[in-house]
Amino acid sequence: SSSCCVSSAVGFLLVLSGMLLHSAETALTDHLLVQLHEDAQDEAHQLASQYGFQSARKVKSVLEQEGFDRQKRGYRNINDIEVNMSDPLFTKQWYLINTGQADGTPGLDLNVAEAWQLGYTGKGVTIAIMDDGIDYLHPDLASNYNADASYDFSSNDPFPFPRYTDDWFNSHGTRCAGEVSAAANNNICGVGVAYNSKVAGIRMLDQPFMTDIIEASSISHMPQVIDIYSASWGPTDDGKTVDGPRELTLQAMADGVNKGRGGKGSIYVWASGDGGSYDDCNCDGYASSMWTISINSAINDGRTALYDESCSSTLASTFSNGRKRNPEAGVATTDLYGNCTLRHSGTSAAAPEAAGVFALALEANPNLTWRDMQHLSVLTSKRNQLHDEVHQWRRNGVGLEFNHLFGYGVLDAGGMVKMAKEWKTVPERFHCVAGSIQEPHKIQSGNKLVLAITTDACQGKDNFFRYLEHVQAVVTVNASRRGDLNINMTSPMGTKSILLSRRPRDNDSKVGFDKWPFMTTHTWGEDPRGTWVLEVGFHGEELQRGVLKEWTLMLHGTQSAPYIDQIVRDYQSKLAMSKKEELEEELDEAVERSLKSLLSKNN
Repeated sequence: SSSCCVSSAVGFLLVLSGMLLHSAETALTDHLLVQLHEDAQDEAHQLASQYGFQSARKVKSVLEQEGFDRQKRGYRNINDIEVNMSDPLFTKQWYLINTGQADGTPGLDLNVAEAWQLGYTGKGVTIAIMDDGIDYLHPDLASNYNADASYDFSSNDPFPFPRYTDDWFNSHGTRCAGEVSAAANNNICGVGVAYNSKVAGIRMLDQPFMTDIIEASSISHMPQVIDIYSASWGPTDDGKTVDGPRELTLQAMADGVNKGRGGKGSIYVWASGDGGSYDDCNCDGYASSMWTISINSAINDGRTALYDESCSSTLASTFSNGRKRNPEAGVATTDLYGNCTLRHSGTSAAAPEAAGVFALALEANPNLTWRDMQHLSVLTSKRNQLHDEVHQWRRNGVGLEFNHLFGYGVLDAGGMVKMAKEWKTVPERFHCVAGSIQEPHKIQSGNKLVLAITTDACQGKDNFFRYLEHVQAVVTVNASRRGDLNINMTSPMGTKSILLSRRPRDNDSKVGFDKWPFMTTHTWGEDPRGTWVLEVGFHGEELQRGVLKEWTLMLHGTQSAPYIDQIVRDYQSKLAMSKKEELEEELDEAVERSLKSLLSKNN
């Protein structure tokens, strides 16, 4: 409605029960204001009755009303959560339910309690821990161990038990397994995120050196039985390595997402890396792959861990420790030889937590594809109370909030399973080589090299699309000091992705980056059409030189709106924001239908 009343007229407020239409920003309520002649109260009652309304009251004047939100404060009422477990470490598993343990922030957790209370515990889902083995005799793991899906590629036998060392060096996989699948209510250690899921052990990290065959065999092991593969490893986190999967492993990953789980796709969860501020996870070809879900970590008060790497390929975050000295601030889980620990940490601890959350979502909806899981991660992850002192939270071109380190926020198990239950598989994915610059361009200290590619996203071709998922900038560049290079890319909708940050320990002056696919998830949902801008420069004032030899822009996404079939339950949600145009169209159509109906009745 709008201001309408004059001195000789009176407005009457009419109410129709049950008529309430929403969009992301506007609301059509069940109230109508009708202007009538003065002293027309009887006529107002009669008119209201004629059209199914009630005459509420007379108003003297009116201003257009703007709707706004009021919410109860607090992430959720911690006292309302009633989850009782007999496991002795359960109350110390703050990443499951954070009530402020170890000086943490209450409510800053994975919100698993809501998923559990809805009945989802990972039943029917198998998660493989690709690591240094699993103590499958551990009393907190034995009942959930899937021996048939397990294998030891380090020793070529079906028994992936960790090799003994005096320092318990090979405890890594056992600790990760407990985070996912430790049994509940057995008075042993703690509880897994998906405590009724099955866990498989793939031992593949405990040999003198890694080979492409071992990696590929591990990633492709029993893809019709294993649903989720959790990997808490990657290239050396020394701030100077640039490395990724080789040919056989790349093919195994591609086969996994295309053929695994009966064609729905294997789900690969990857720890983003522990190189800290001196490294960049976009130099890790596993974590920065489109086919993996890269997970970073926060500590129990929402701050970054000191070892966290940041990059534009990280999709979401979970929890670990890496800043506090409180003995209970670490991740509580299973340990070797039937023991328990409070000291698991690193993004190694973050990835299995994510695998557990995804297992809950798969139980809620076994038909989820590997891409569905990424969309759900984007839409249901929360900023919550995460705090990054270096990188601000920003919104991309469609309003989705992201952070360069935390991705789209911390995973929310309750929110994810609720959305997963009603989820409709996203539309077919298309790929477009949007453009390529091949001629050499010099890079000099003090001057940024700025290049642009304008694209119509392959319009007029079968692979044309309008809604982005992943974007890759394939770059070949050499520099007098590779570690001082900075690379940023800005989308047509104005979202800047930091593709490469300074790595002070990287002194390479020969190899550079050779057709390296820098990846960003920050433009998720945007329209790819328009001009993309690449900026390449050097950090600091030291005299440097370099040559960019290639920039190829590769876009991946859908032709039709990815969420057109999804049901919006919360009009403040990221799903509602992403469906803003559709909701506004629905609202306009509903208003038009209502007006036509009223006019036809009036005539």
